[in-house]
Amino acid sequence: MTDERTHRSLWTLTTPPRDFPSLPGDLTVDVAIIGGGMAGLTTAWLLKRAGKRVAVLEMHRILSGQTGQTTAHLTELLDTPYATLARDFGDKGARLAASSSRAAIERIASLATELGIDCDFQRVPMYRYAETERELAELEREVAAAREAGLLATFTQDVPLPFPVKGAMRVEDQALFHPRKYLLGLADGIPGDGSYLFENTRVTEVHDGTPCRVVTERGTVTAAAVVEATTTPLNRVFMHTKLYAYRTYAVAGPLEGPLEPGQYYDSQDPYHYIRTQPVDGRTYLIVGGEDHKVGSQEDTDRCFEALERFTLRRFPVKQLTHRWSGQVIEPADGLAYIGRNSASRHVYVATGFSGTGMTFGTLSGMILSDLILGRENPFAALYDATRVKPQAGAKDFIQENAEVAFRWVADRLAKPDGRKLADVAPGEAKVLEVDGKKVAVYREENGTTHAVSPVCTHLGCHVHWNGAERSWDCPCHGARYSPTGKVLNGPAVKDLPTQKLPD
Repeated sequence: MTDERTHRSLWTLTTPPRDFPSLPGDLTVDVAIIGGGMAGLTTAWLLKRAGKRVAVLEMHRILSGQTGQTTAHLTELLDTPYATLARDFGDKGARLAASSSRAAIERIASLATELGIDCDFQRVPMYRYAETERELAELEREVAAAREAGLLATFTQDVPLPFPVKGAMRVEDQALFHPRKYLLGLADGIPGDGSYLFENTRVTEVHDGTPCRVVTERGTVTAAAVVEATTTPLNRVFMHTKLYAYRTYAVAGPLEGPLEPGQYYDSQDPYHYIRTQPVDGRTYLIVGGEDHKVGSQEDTDRCFEALERFTLRRFPVKQLTHRWSGQVIEPADGLAYIGRNSASRHVYVATGFSGTGMTFGTLSGMILSDLILGRENPFAALYDATRVKPQAGAKDFIQENAEVAFRWVADRLAKPDGRKLADVAPGEAKVLEVDGKKVAVYREENGTTHAVSPVCTHLGCHVHWNGAERSWDCPCHGARYSPTGKVLNGPAVKDLPTQKLPD
């Protein structure tokens, strides 16, 4: 897997590019939407259909962020077990979580039909399978909880996998689709009649008010309401104590043997997620997993290698033709945060989607468009972005935020990787100490060096090198930067400052 397709997703390589302009200057609309992924484009399309003038502002290219890196499962089965949801949100909350996910899947299906979008939408069963007795016992409990929440879930030992398992939960009427084909269909319908879609337009500030102001490097957008449909919102403190950033990995290759179309999840921790996908008359297998906290591993090639071994050993795939990675944002209490941002009147957020970003991204568009239009939404209260549930996920909340505090201090006290440029080999990156100051240095294969500050521009933690993806990653809140310091992932909005090296 050394060809030019490495680290580009199957979705990106099997759809034509689209070109949208950058913001040309100051602009006034009804709603400004930051982020051109599933949540942002769905929100924009629904609001425009309701008569609002919208402007979508994407930092890079539309669908190049996490929506472009998804494995695109459409499922009612969430990363948080329904037994846990029932405990933390009550039986009603668990049922609402299930019905909201179902409503999101049906909204995708209906929009694809209504707009005539050929996105390979296909209804399939989902299997979560167990391979040990312990996994089996937990799975049987989850089948009961899922059924109580309203899923069409049954326990079965008839699992169409090419290796033996002890049993599985089968959930009916889940779905697969090609996310980029679907969303390009939505994107094409946004510009016009006072609405806009802008690429390469980085937002640097959001000011709540009457009206709101969204400041970019290319001009200011004035709007009655703002939606932050980014992986993590620009909010600098409170919201980020409830969000934990993880990297996740995916590989894909053409199937060389039979496998029933569907979704498959194992019961490991972290789990693997598997699905089929027809593309241009050929069926591909997509496998994801090997998740870890952002910035916690430098040799991320190992994650891809482990995923490749898992796939080639277990499935009828002879060659893996694509591999990519994405960012998963875990919420503190197990459900996404969708709604008005804390201490805001007219700024809304959508974040914490875990591993079901396509479902929650669509749901975000449904909830946020209703809130902005003044309509009742049956799911808004459950996903209220300002909620604090001390009992739900309390252990993770304490542990994750303690780790942020530890990293903030420990990385400052840590010894540098070297003290001179010769310590950095071609193709490598290290944090050096130069004239008593730490500098993050990357040396290209041809010897060209790039030196930047290692201090994340979000809240000041130190970045770590990500070898497989050649990026500087912040372990505190998930911001990522290119080798030259350009922002790749928020919540940071400013690049890492360039540093000078001695001659």
